[in-house]
Amino acid sequence: MLKIEIKESDRLLLRDSRYNEPHPRVMRKMDALHLKSFGLGNDLICSIIGVCDNTLRGYYKQYSDGGIDQLKEVNFYRPCSDLNEFSGTIEDYFLENPPSSILEAAAIIEKLTGIKRGETQVRKFMKSMGFRFIKSCPVPAKAFDESKKKSSVNFWKRSSNPD
Repeated sequence: MLKIEIKESDRLLLRDSRYNEPHPRVMRKMDALHLKSFGLGNDLICSIIGVCDNTLRGYYKQYSDGGIDQLKEVNFYRPCSDLNEFSGTIEDYFLENPPSSILEAAAIIEKLTGIKRGETQVRKFMKSMGFRFIKSCPVPAKAFDESKKKSSVNFWKRSSNPD
């Protein structure tokens, strides 16, 4: 197990920061190290804080590597598409020649960039660029033309008998 020693100056900062940090995960890290500064065991800290021992070890490693400043960092993994570097070219092309389907868009993107993606990935990428699917369908002819309007048979004729 990683041996960790918390300085007295850091102990005061941990006490104050464990409730005053804006992000709840940073507050949890500060609280875990504050409890460790009192000499509590790792199993007890894990049960109090509600984290597993691997997470607690990660907190200790962050503190030993960079101190309290590294504990305050919150880095979430956010993957980035390879198509993002071609987004300007793709957007310009699709503004001039809108695709009629996602499969067509995927084929055009593969032709422009050389990167092959499936339907779901292309749909998500297109939505992230601000494009949306516009459903089009044929407009039906008018239901009542002039000859039907003038005929004596009317579907919406009011019944003379109220029953």
